[in-house]
Amino acid sequence: MMNILLVVLLTLVGVAMLLLELFLLPGFGIAGISGFASLVGAVVVAYIKISAMAGHITLAACVLLSALAVYGFLRSHALEKMALDTTIDGTVDLAAPGKKMDEMQNKE
Repeated sequence: MMNILLVVLLTLVGVAMLLLELFLLPGFGIAGISGFASLVGAVVVAYIKISAMAGHITLAACVLLSALAVYGFLRSHALEKMALDTTIDGTVDLAAPGKKMDEMQNKE
């Protein structure tokens, strides 16, 4: 029972750390490495401490849960709330052949 709890905990922590790394923290750093290590640790514990069948199930669950978590996060529109969304509607008069700078300045 304790081994199953450890596998579940490592899997959930791993997925959470990978989501944190993918969407909130820039680059591939400590959170990404520790998330990946947690997922690998969950699979290793399942294979060694429980059984080969539990290891196969844990491996499939880790892959599926990671993919579903990323998909769900992208579909939740949470990134739209975090992203900068501005529209620039100003214009700039550029000097062109035939235009004098005085005409452009007097235009204002």
